[in-house]
Amino acid sequence: MAVFACAGCGAELTVPVAEVALPPHAHREGGNRYLPPLLEPGTFAVDPEPNEQPWRPWSEVTAAEAAERGLYAPVDGLWSGPGGAVLLTPGDTRGTELIPERCEGCCAAADRSNLACARCGRTVGTRVDDCYRWQAVWLHPRAFRRLSVEGPARPAGDGWAVPPLPPVEPDGWWSDRWSATVGEALAEIVAASGGEPVGVAPGLLTETFGRTLQQLLPGGPPACTLRPAGPGLPAVPAPDLALVPRHPWTGAAWPAPSGTVSVPLDAEVWAYLAFPPLRPGSRLPAGEVRDDPPPLRPDRLFEPDRRLLRHRLARLPAVRQPWLRAIYDRLGGHRHHPGASEGTP
Repeated sequence: MAVFACAGCGAELTVPVAEVALPPHAHREGGNRYLPPLLEPGTFAVDPEPNEQPWRPWSEVTAAEAAERGLYAPVDGLWSGPGGAVLLTPGDTRGTELIPERCEGCCAAADRSNLACARCGRTVGTRVDDCYRWQAVWLHPRAFRRLSVEGPARPAGDGWAVPPLPPVEPDGWWSDRWSATVGEALAEIVAASGGEPVGVAPGLLTETFGRTLQQLLPGGPPACTLRPAGPGLPAVPAPDLALVPRHPWTGAAWPAPSGTVSVPLDAEVWAYLAFPPLRPGSRLPAGEVRDDPPPLRPDRLFEPDRRLLRHRLARLPAVRQPWLRAIYDRLGGHRHHPGASEGTP
């Protein structure tokens, strides 16, 4: 386990926490008005992407510099500071205090460096608690020291036993986590398609993936197939593009069947796609009667997070191919990826 301490005075800023993978919805914006914490209590995650000042507009960045940072298509610009911001659930912080003049948001604290060490006053991070944002604390890379303490490095268990995450919230909204996860996965799927149509089974897979693939790729007979693969599912016949679970602690994808392209998903989203409950209108086996409520139905069509889709596409070398670059450009205007310390003075 780890404790994070102030880089200035050494005061502890957190309780002991275990490392997990950065969730795909870590930088998701929008969706439900009031959102819970990004992480489970007692855990932390690290964002490897640079996200501190100075900010350099794209016009000042050479193609070689961009490629060194894993960018292969134009964006607004790049943070030039170090990566490695630490994400925590707010309840796991200790010895910190808000900086009131930096807490302006719509309903609460937003993206400014508004969290200080209570002992020495050094700015150490950002507390996010605004509407349409996941609750979080981000510690800035230069502001902390990571200390090892006794305890398990990871949460208990093997990590794969996760509950399926329904795609629709109780209030009728599509899940924010589904929007983020599908958005990122679509970038991998489109790049692996080679610009050819992708075959998607009817039902939830078409609702969440199929509509957008039809918008981005040409029509015609499918050149490849997309469906879930992984633990508990038959190994054959294997799809061309396999939706597999991503380990929630390590971020490693479940090994895809031989000869397939692996497309990782949030493990809880994958679990629902791989083993969906019976939907309204489904035929029950002979002699069985439904005694559970049917899955909730959404109040609108599903929309993947296109900002995260575009963000991921820009970081795939394949986007340099003309056909994929054209899709990237069609997805909308540039917008920089919001880092943990966006707006740091």
